[in-house]
Amino acid sequence: MALFSKRERYTSVKVRKRDIPDGLWVKCPGCGEIIYKNTLVEALSVCTRCQYHFPMTREERLALLCEPGSWMEWDRGLTSCDPLEFRATASYREKLEENIRKTGHPEAITCGQAMIGPHSVALGIMDFAFLGASMGSVVGEKVTRLLERATAARLPVVIVCASGGARMYEGMLSLMQMAKTSAACARHAEAGLPYISVLTNPTTAGVMASFATLGDVLIAEPGALIGFAGPRVIRETTQQELPPGFQTSEFLLQHGLLDMVVHRRDLKATLVRLLDYMTAGLRPT
Repeated sequence: MALFSKRERYTSVKVRKRDIPDGLWVKCPGCGEIIYKNTLVEALSVCTRCQYHFPMTREERLALLCEPGSWMEWDRGLTSCDPLEFRATASYREKLEENIRKTGHPEAITCGQAMIGPHSVALGIMDFAFLGASMGSVVGEKVTRLLERATAARLPVVIVCASGGARMYEGMLSLMQMAKTSAACARHAEAGLPYISVLTNPTTAGVMASFATLGDVLIAEPGALIGFAGPRVIRETTQQELPPGFQTSEFLLQHGLLDMVVHRRDLKATLVRLLDYMTAGLRPT
């Protein structure tokens, strides 16, 4: 009995796990590596093992591309309304409020003017964290205003694109933005001004089919998903098996849709070199 009593004393002791704060470690979707968050930040949100490019916030993009103190935001006050009074599991208004709180921004794109190296540019940055960076009326309006303001001021345009496509909550009003932004791209090109589009993961559907692929130079980050429809839809429509790596940056570069695939650490230097070349001879009117 003494032996059993002794065993009970040992088995009743609970092992306490050490408390670890949330958010210190991140699992890489590319290779499964567990990465210390600070290490990931120092590596520009790129996995040091497999080079998987994690999403970046707008603030991180601005810090990556722009000269300190040069950023000036345009049209921040534009916010979406609910013209269709759309409601599913939650209303569109509730979705908007939730995403504004989550991101700290009123819409899925931030636009403004900044210096990239020695070049003053009109810059747009899309954020997939805001409703999948879907293009509704305000996103289309901000892209159009960015391009038109750049045309008037004879500035080159750089847009960092990411999107899941049209914003279903706005129906046809969302689809109309494809034509609107494309027309603004055409007017900017007719003025002889450069436009560089940077496609990140993912850039799909209506955004990919409009202003995202109308740049003079199309750059993509490694491994980005880029395409109009999803692989399943294409497979069911064509009744054919898709090739390996279909709709990745590398596949599209090989087949001529993209001009270059650039690692994030080299992106700013690449933009500066392109702007050096593309703005040579440009003179203000």
